[in-house]
Amino acid sequence: MNLGTRKLLDQSFTALGIGSIVIMGMMLLVVLVPILTNGISANVFKGTIEHRRMQYNEFHRGDRDALQREISEAAATRKTAYDMMSTFEAELNQMDEVKQAEYRDKYNQVKDAVKSLLGPKPGDELPELTRFRYGQTRWEKAQERLREVLYEKKWDYSNPDIAAKEYLVSRAESFQGTSLVKLFPYVETNIDRMLLPKWTIYWGFIFDSSIDSHIFGGIWPEIQGTMFLAIGAMLFAFPLGVIAAIYFTEYAREGFFNSLLRSANSTLAGVPSIVFGLFGLAFFINTLKVSESKSVIAGSLTLAIMILPTIIRSAEEAILAVPKTYREASLGLGSTKWNTIVTVILPAALPGILTGGVISLGRAAGETAPIIFTAAVSVGSAIGLADVFNSPTPALSWNIYNLASEHEAASEIRHVQYGMVLALVTIVLLLNLTAIILRARISKKLKG
Repeated sequence: MNLGTRKLLDQSFTALGIGSIVIMGMMLLVVLVPILTNGISANVFKGTIEHRRMQYNEFHRGDRDALQREISEAAATRKTAYDMMSTFEAELNQMDEVKQAEYRDKYNQVKDAVKSLLGPKPGDELPELTRFRYGQTRWEKAQERLREVLYEKKWDYSNPDIAAKEYLVSRAESFQGTSLVKLFPYVETNIDRMLLPKWTIYWGFIFDSSIDSHIFGGIWPEIQGTMFLAIGAMLFAFPLGVIAAIYFTEYAREGFFNSLLRSANSTLAGVPSIVFGLFGLAFFINTLKVSESKSVIAGSLTLAIMILPTIIRSAEEAILAVPKTYREASLGLGSTKWNTIVTVILPAALPGILTGGVISLGRAAGETAPIIFTAAVSVGSAIGLADVFNSPTPALSWNIYNLASEHEAASEIRHVQYGMVLALVTIVLLLNLTAIILRARISKKLKG
């Protein structure tokens, strides 16, 4: 191969490598930017007077006097809308049966939409569910509800070649000739004064517990549960993984038994995570009875079994990377084999071992399938250290799936789902950053 061809190939491979890095970076941005922007909206948003009422009533947070002034200001504007509705109700009762039947259903739709937008009228009995005690707490959701007040959704089936097409019809047209027709432009014009939106930084999303299945409140129990499960898994898996790696590299001899163990370890690394979840239920809960049902300890043990092969492999690679001259020098000075392992080999391999351990910790924090049957619940409060042996816990990974696919109001709490995703991604990134910093510091210390 001549020099020109070699240079051309080198340049081609360099360009290919740079192009691959650029493409990976762009794909990462495509994934992370929506998570970041939508996740931040869980903490920073335009909150309405309903949000401030909810915060004061449920979490005792806020200035009572300022809140009362805002409530009075909003109530004065809302009263006009309620008076219009009361006037129409009296008018409706005076209509004949045909007209009553024509307007009753349409008016009930308007009434429900206004109630969803502003909350119950003063004097109404408060509903049992917290979600129905308040109007829209977020301005963007209030805008959606305002649309429901102003417009009726209908479907066009005239074209048989395409699916039904949605279109909107002004509700005001349905009430022409009645007193209620004045309600719609009034609400549209005065919605700001009815809800008093303000930019809000809601740190409670991170530190509060959820209320009414994450309709209100925060995600602290999920964050705490995720950390309990991940750290618990490491407490079991890390010592066992390092000990197994020492055995494989320093004591095991080539043979059938050693090959069998290595094959088992490699096989475990490729087992689907849902299998570990079923194994944890069958073995740790039903057989060993570590807890009567789901618990943090059962989930941590299951995650520990799942990440154990990765820790063994990374620790083994780190130990094998230690130069043989270290061993020879220590043994030549009269040290025992075990003392050489503990005082020479393990400290030299520590950066690689810790890196593998922290990466495994990040994986344990993000797993869903292993904790479905062993530890996770959809809704729950934060637990203490004393409860890890007998209590299940919410966890970010499981609750993200649950809120996005099974929650009855999934479309209403997208900000919560994205907020959980951002919290989980942040935790994993912080764990990996910790691994990088630890590796750098220990390597620098070892080099003197």
